[in-house]
Amino acid sequence: MKSPAAIVIFGAAVRADGRASPALARRIGYGLQAALADPQALVLCSGAVGRHPPSEAAVMAAALRARGVPDARLVLDEASRDTLQSVLAAARFLQARGLSRCVVCSDRYHILRIRLLLAALGVRAEVGPLLPGRGGARFAHWWKMRLREVLAIPYDLAIVLWRRRSLLAAIHA
Repeated sequence: MKSPAAIVIFGAAVRADGRASPALARRIGYGLQAALADPQALVLCSGAVGRHPPSEAAVMAAALRARGVPDARLVLDEASRDTLQSVLAAARFLQARGLSRCVVCSDRYHILRIRLLLAALGVRAEVGPLLPGRGGARFAHWWKMRLREVLAIPYDLAIVLWRRRSLLAAIHA
């Protein structure tokens, strides 16, 4: 039997009218599938207010509530402004609840970075539900984001490895 897990949904942009961008909508869908597959798991919705309010986490939570996920399962991280901050929030969240693993919900191009950063912090992360291929993302957007990951992976990983001891101390405090 697997140890209990938390579901972590990583944020993406909110549109000017307060609706989820296509990337955020996909991630919410992945999180919903994961929540339905594990009805006991808590769901961490991670993402601050970006260019447009409300916070990414609030948009996620509202969409999940509307689809029947109980409020008691939803935890909002409205402070994290980027992937690294969301990873750190997820690690703190798991530590505080005595959980050893999480199910990561994000776009396919984003998953590798998230899993590498979590692994560097000693967190076991499983890939959550995903649509095949680009998951419906436009071709140009998909490649732009993949290229961004080429730069972001070594940058964020270097930060985590360089500061690993102090980050772990803060997570376990």
